[in-house]
Amino acid sequence: MSDAAAQAADLLAGLLRHEMGHTGRVALHEPSFEGHEWDYVKDCLDTGWVSSVGAYVEKIETMTARACGAGHGVAVVNGTAGLHAALIGLGVAPGDLVVCPALTFVATANAVSQAGAQPLFVDITPDTLGIDPDKLDGFFETACDASDKGLVHRATGRQVTAVLPVHVFGHPADMTALCAIARARGLAVLEDAAEALGSRHLGKACGGFGDAGVISFNGNKTVTTGGGGVIVTDDAALAGRLKHLTTTARVADRLWFDHDSIGFNYRMPNINAALGCAQLEMLDTFIDRKRRLADRYDALFAGLDGVRLFGEPAGDASNYWLNALLFADETARDRFLELTNANSIETRPCWRLIPDTAAYAAAPRADDLSAARDIVARLVNIPSGPGLMKDRSQANGTPRLAGGSH
Repeated sequence: MSDAAAQAADLLAGLLRHEMGHTGRVALHEPSFEGHEWDYVKDCLDTGWVSSVGAYVEKIETMTARACGAGHGVAVVNGTAGLHAALIGLGVAPGDLVVCPALTFVATANAVSQAGAQPLFVDITPDTLGIDPDKLDGFFETACDASDKGLVHRATGRQVTAVLPVHVFGHPADMTALCAIARARGLAVLEDAAEALGSRHLGKACGGFGDAGVISFNGNKTVTTGGGGVIVTDDAALAGRLKHLTTTARVADRLWFDHDSIGFNYRMPNINAALGCAQLEMLDTFIDRKRRLADRYDALFAGLDGVRLFGEPAGDASNYWLNALLFADETARDRFLELTNANSIETRPCWRLIPDTAAYAAAPRADDLSAARDIVARLVNIPSGPGLMKDRSQANGTPRLAGGSH
């Protein structure tokens, strides 16, 4: 399989270097600023509205909610903060269990921990990378009991209160099945759509399926505010509660600062929102480029044994936030990583499974995580920024904003 790895590395370099003309280091994902970013940010500077209130904050909330097919948006400082606040707003309490996929960025689990709850890890499906509905349903049937307190995890005696699906790399999880399973048991659904802005499951935008969803605008996302996020929901009362919680739970008063609950300073600055509004105006263009790039990759590797591009689930439309290759085995994956990074083409392995990290080694999990373990041993992310498919006459070397996922 080392031959497949070398051939794949050569094919990738040939496409990026020779056919597409990218020189120097090719980043895994970098932002592309091509719209009204300068105009909107300058407007903030000219008017002095640079902090946590302003017209652009309200505008990005509306634009993001609309993109997710939701009625309301609440802007926050980053996606992790959005998940944390949303969990509290949905009633997740200290000591509760929240179902999470074993394969995700650590922010998903961290937000659960920050809410005082504990993640409960379950397996994924190899065709979506999201929570496996059949295994989840089976886990609830065999490892949990219905009680007057709700669904209780038998091994820990803790109440399960929410399911937190993740659209990994922008590929939609099976939200239709997952929402049905959760709601049949009275569980809240918080959709981690941090990576999935613009992705669609069975024609409906990701982020708008659960009781609430969270979008990330980190520097490495399809569109960015530099750092930020938006919670989306159709529930007007929940949106109001979340807006209150994320703005220090301050009670409206002309003079006095008073607070009716423990809140959080999770506000997105207006200057960041201005950048994001300009980026959101480019969302359709960016997704079109990213999908065309995925098509190029799919054709590039189609005839190579032992390597394939991970494609969108049947019936769904992915934003292909990060393209991923699946190798036949771990040896080939590691060889590909070595060769590409030595050639200044940034590639990376998948995240370590969260229950395998030291931080979450003691967290409860389903016995069977076989699909997630198989995927994490063979998957590699490859360059996926929207600027890669831009006409090279327009390329101007946009600055790179690296970071985590949320």
